[in-house]
Amino acid sequence: MVRLNDITSAVLSYHPNADVSLVEKAYVYSAKVHQGQIRLSGEPYLSHPLEIAYILTQMKMDVMSVVAGLLHDTIEDTGTEISEIERLFGKEAANIVDGVTKIGKMHFSSSEEAQAENMRKMILAMATDIRVIIVKLADRLHNMRTLGYQTPDKQETIARETLDIYAPLAGRMGIYWLKSTLEDLCLYYMEPEIYEKIKTDLAERKGSREQFIREVIELLSAKLKEANIDATVKGRHKHLYSIYWKMKDQNLSPSQVYDVVAFRVIVNSLRECYEVLGIIHATWKPVPGRFKDYVSLPKANMYQSLHTTVIGPLGQRMEIQIRTWEMDRVAEEGIAAHWKYKEGQSANKTDTKQFAWLRQLLEWQISLKDPKEFMESVRMDLFPNEVYVFTPKGEVKEFPKGATPVDFAYSIHSEIGEKCIGAKVNGRMVPLRYKLKNGDTVEIITSTKHHPSKDWLDFVVTPRARTKIKQWIMRQEMEQSINLGREILGKSLDQTAINLSSVMKGEQLEAVAKELSFHSVDDLLANLGFGRVSAKQVIGRLRAKLGIEVEEPPSLMSKVVARIKRKKSTTGIKVKGLEDILVRFANCCHPLPGERVVGFLTRGRGVTVHTFNCRHMLDAQPERVVEVVWEPSDHDVYLARLKVVTSDKKGILADISTIMTQKDANIIQAEIQTTMDKKGVSHFTIEVENFKQLHEIMGAIKKIKSVLLVERL
Repeated sequence: MVRLNDITSAVLSYHPNADVSLVEKAYVYSAKVHQGQIRLSGEPYLSHPLEIAYILTQMKMDVMSVVAGLLHDTIEDTGTEISEIERLFGKEAANIVDGVTKIGKMHFSSSEEAQAENMRKMILAMATDIRVIIVKLADRLHNMRTLGYQTPDKQETIARETLDIYAPLAGRMGIYWLKSTLEDLCLYYMEPEIYEKIKTDLAERKGSREQFIREVIELLSAKLKEANIDATVKGRHKHLYSIYWKMKDQNLSPSQVYDVVAFRVIVNSLRECYEVLGIIHATWKPVPGRFKDYVSLPKANMYQSLHTTVIGPLGQRMEIQIRTWEMDRVAEEGIAAHWKYKEGQSANKTDTKQFAWLRQLLEWQISLKDPKEFMESVRMDLFPNEVYVFTPKGEVKEFPKGATPVDFAYSIHSEIGEKCIGAKVNGRMVPLRYKLKNGDTVEIITSTKHHPSKDWLDFVVTPRARTKIKQWIMRQEMEQSINLGREILGKSLDQTAINLSSVMKGEQLEAVAKELSFHSVDDLLANLGFGRVSAKQVIGRLRAKLGIEVEEPPSLMSKVVARIKRKKSTTGIKVKGLEDILVRFANCCHPLPGERVVGFLTRGRGVTVHTFNCRHMLDAQPERVVEVVWEPSDHDVYLARLKVVTSDKKGILADISTIMTQKDANIIQAEIQTTMDKKGVSHFTIEVENFKQLHEIMGAIKKIKSVLLVERL
């Protein structure tokens, strides 16, 4: 097991002035709160946070990250409050721990909507502090290393989630050793037979392969020495997952995959990188189309290296990477190589570019509301297949494969994209559907009279272009709907004593819009144009505002309300704009006083109250959503459902029920089950007065020693 001294010594090795006393304090606190807890492996639970902290030191992370690694499970597993972490270790550490805890509650194997929502939360956590995801990646690495103690089903689920989410994230952040390690571990659990087959085949050919590596290193080192280039040449075996992927892609057996060895040449200067490339190509024949220059065109995560594939001395392909020592450091450490917060410094230009992709993800999570579209954007960014093109001034721009001149235009500026009428690629006119190729020089032709077309959505591939085109189309449709709504209202008002122009100038129409839960008069008119609200409904309310007492047929809203059984609300809820309306609470989310809530108008059934973030409200029709607020009440009680997972210990249910009694909660129903691994799973339906009371009950139950999980259903 890793010891505290291993962690502090590692920190001081790369940050001699670090305040390791905070690390020692975090160790003592973690040991205290995790005392008595055991992992599935039988080891003390403290071994896990110690391993996480040590992994973070191998990534050369700052003291706060290491402290967060030691504390990362305290909130979820020990009932510790985040306020206590902040009091003892500061806001910075508390924010990281809180972010890791929230990510830990996410599950990515459910529906696309839930998966998209979880990815949004992860991106927001990353944006708050990128160290959140680095600590989480270290946590996932140790969990994968100890996955053998889980059930086969759990192994499959966790490995799939790691391969789909966490390994690509590690790669996107430039931490390639972590990506490779996670992928190999995933392969071991997801395809154990193939894993063993590849491993056995590599072991059988180990002797000849190591001799081949020595011969290539000796030959290449001699060539470089002749050219007076001081270089270090390394040979390594490719990781198992990359061999598996090549087998799968090319339908090969392990023995048919020959290029399982890669070489790396590390030099002192940028100039020497290209000199070494010339020597290699003069020594062995290069494979056409297999040369990539990531030095002059770095990847989005700032990875730099020259990649070439040549025909080796035994007639097989071998891959060689050429880079400087600084490039090698960035390639090994990834995003941590640019970390400046550990010494209180601000980010420089390199760091700003390094985090640009995160800002882009943030923009998408804000603007892309459709879950499928959002997840596709994230996948495209996590699994990039880049095309590099040039502006007329020589600036390099990176796009996903299949990008078009329209994608290029929007990458420059939204207005350039909107006014794009044509494009020249390498000096020749091309269709807007043209797919950009590596090395293309692109020039956009614009016209002030031109506008985006719906057809562009059929071929653009970047989320930015797609989002901006949709926004423009929506604005145009909105303007058309406003004009149509104004025309409909005007014609309807011609048959009354109300003048449209005077109403538009006054405040009455704005008041009607707010009564109908619209943000503005334009919003009201647009919904009139869309047919979502009737002119009669608007005119009826206008008459009331203007004091015109003319009997009119009942509006759509009044018909709906008339069909509702009216009674005096005794629910503690007030519905804005409606009096004496039937109110009921949604069974899907069981809202409680103190929580943010919204109402949904249901024909014949009154208003159903949901929590603000209830999944059933995500796709609700906006015109049927009404504003509701809690009114003070000392007598009402509300139902809440809790799930409590415990270790199989005598008297645990008595402890839980005692807490509920002490907190003045009435247990309506209880269901208890025992799982195969000797855990108790209990579901309680209880009566509480408000959200605060429920929160206190959950906090008290979490502090019971044998309780593993408490969550509200």
